[in-house]
Amino acid sequence: MVPPNSQAAALAQAVEAALAWWRDAGVDGDWSDSPQDWLAKARPAARVAAPEPAAPAPAAMIAGGDARLPADLSAFAAWWLTEPDLAPPGARRVPPAGPAAPDLMVIVPMPEAEDGNAILSGPAGRLLDGFLAAVGLSRAHVYCTAALPARIAAPDWAALAAAGLGRVLQHHVALVRPRRVLVFGQSGISALAGNDSPNNPPHLPFINHDGATLPALGAYDLETILARPALKAGLWSRWLDWQPA
Repeated sequence: MVPPNSQAAALAQAVEAALAWWRDAGVDGDWSDSPQDWLAKARPAARVAAPEPAAPAPAAMIAGGDARLPADLSAFAAWWLTEPDLAPPGARRVPPAGPAAPDLMVIVPMPEAEDGNAILSGPAGRLLDGFLAAVGLSRAHVYCTAALPARIAAPDWAALAAAGLGRVLQHHVALVRPRRVLVFGQSGISALAGNDSPNNPPHLPFINHDGATLPALGAYDLETILARPALKAGLWSRWLDWQPA
């Protein structure tokens, strides 16, 4: 039988040996075995529901809306050249030209780059003059205008429509009182005129204004026809098929 003091000494030696073993293993502190979530930091934080985006502010209406549009054609022509909402500051504006109540009203998206003081006075205008002569008309009997008074780079037609440029165009048509309308340009102008197929200019049967309708023919813009002469045949064919009352 081992004396009690010998048992105590043996236990102390065993404890010291165990502690020395763990110190040699690099463990030099007291550690708890309580479970911990070691992946908590790696998990993404719970997403907070984003607030609903605020509704966009309504577009500012050109000239403050329909109530301020000129009531007669001569006043409209002066307003067209001065209204700040229609063109950037310093842009060269070109007035419309032609008689009131004409047989035909011609609308293009913007003035030509070569236009000076007269609408369609460059190459596209000469193409138009040749077409009018072929159908028995001339500038003296045709009212010509653009949807914008000045030529600008890459107009945002959707924003212009939201700001009321379509109503300005329709008001202009109503003041001119043509029998029919020929619209050149598929880059948004037909949407301003109320066309449901803005990228398909031939599908422009009518222009609506103030409850009345006018027969209208859509065509590619004059500059495109200049660059692709084969389109002249398509315009001529559609013109012959277009027989307004």
